[in-house]
Amino acid sequence: MGKTAVTHQGLSDFSAVDATLGYLYQVRSALLWTLRRLKTDPEFLVGIETLDDVTFETTGGEPTELLQTKHHKSGTGTLTDASSDLWKTLRIWFEGRLSGEVTPQSNLYLVTTSSAPSGSAAWNLRASQRDVFAAQYTLTATATTSINQANAKAYEAFLAVDESTRLDILEKVTVLDSAPSVTNLDDELTQEVYWAAGREHHAAFLQRLEGWWLRRVLQQLSMAATDRIGSVELESQMSDLREQFKQQALPIDDDLLEFSLDEAKREEHKNSNFVRQIELTKAGKRRIAAAIRDYYRAFEQRSRWLRDDLIVGMDLHKYEKRLVEEWELTFEAMRDELWDSATADVKEAAARKLLKWAEQTLLPIRPYVTEPFVSRGSLHMLSDDLRVGWHIDFREHLADLLRTGTGAT
Repeated sequence: MGKTAVTHQGLSDFSAVDATLGYLYQVRSALLWTLRRLKTDPEFLVGIETLDDVTFETTGGEPTELLQTKHHKSGTGTLTDASSDLWKTLRIWFEGRLSGEVTPQSNLYLVTTSSAPSGSAAWNLRASQRDVFAAQYTLTATATTSINQANAKAYEAFLAVDESTRLDILEKVTVLDSAPSVTNLDDELTQEVYWAAGREHHAAFLQRLEGWWLRRVLQQLSMAATDRIGSVELESQMSDLREQFKQQALPIDDDLLEFSLDEAKREEHKNSNFVRQIELTKAGKRRIAAAIRDYYRAFEQRSRWLRDDLIVGMDLHKYEKRLVEEWELTFEAMRDELWDSATADVKEAAARKLLKWAEQTLLPIRPYVTEPFVSRGSLHMLSDDLRVGWHIDFREHLADLLRTGTGAT
């Protein structure tokens, strides 16, 4: 009994993996087809899980192209004349035609990683060497004679229309078999964004574009009855990314822009040097929280740029040198304004003024990188290394704090 239970659990796990891969394939295929369509049609709408797996509509809501996507692991899946993938798809389209949801003008595509055997109905519905009459004959014979109960409803829908209507619908059907698997779509997607960024940045560009696409699809799915993804949205996102990948720019990732500080991250950094530096100024808790947020954003964004080869270590070294030089000028100006007998309160007030400078001064790493958290967070990173500070006596104070292991008082 125990062995059987384990086996069933294993089969269930594989089934869940297949289903997940299928959903990811649908989403990635939708992006690929949308990018391709943008080349010839500047304005249209895309729906995921609306009328079909992927539906392309005019801005007036008229469906023009319907896609069914079927994903199978490498080496599996064959589009025989009784294939469930084929007949499930045909059932959707034939029933949709009868209900009026699928218009006679809609082009219908089955995109599948399976292969169509030579001479089969699916083979005769491919883009090249089409023979719709032969496909209709084979499908009619299958629907009439097959005892496959899983396809029974599909057979009924197919036979419910006359031969002329069957031919009319099948004329709109194109089978795109042996399509790349979900993990092999990278090459085709890269071709569609080839000129958007330098060759060395294709992977980083595509990663960010797909990240935006996935978030937009999730939003659309949550409001599938009313929401569609506009081609202009994708074109706008592509344009923004192209600008960010120019030589004088760097991409700023959306998840970092939207990052909100949580208690775990706050707790993680409560004893960090850059936090202690702010505590020396007697600045409020909200400014400390903002500093932790910007520190995390800058640290993570810089790490991604390095990982994606968008910058090199020398770029960061030069940037940090410039930040330190700008800080030194401001720090020395503060020193000149203080006197040897300045009280603790006066020093703290001056330190808060210098911290304000760090919070409000934009020092871009590249001319078009104008997101403030990059310079603010980078200054806090330098503060964490004690290369810069806000209090006139920060080195002395922190040396004592580090030696005693206590926080600022």
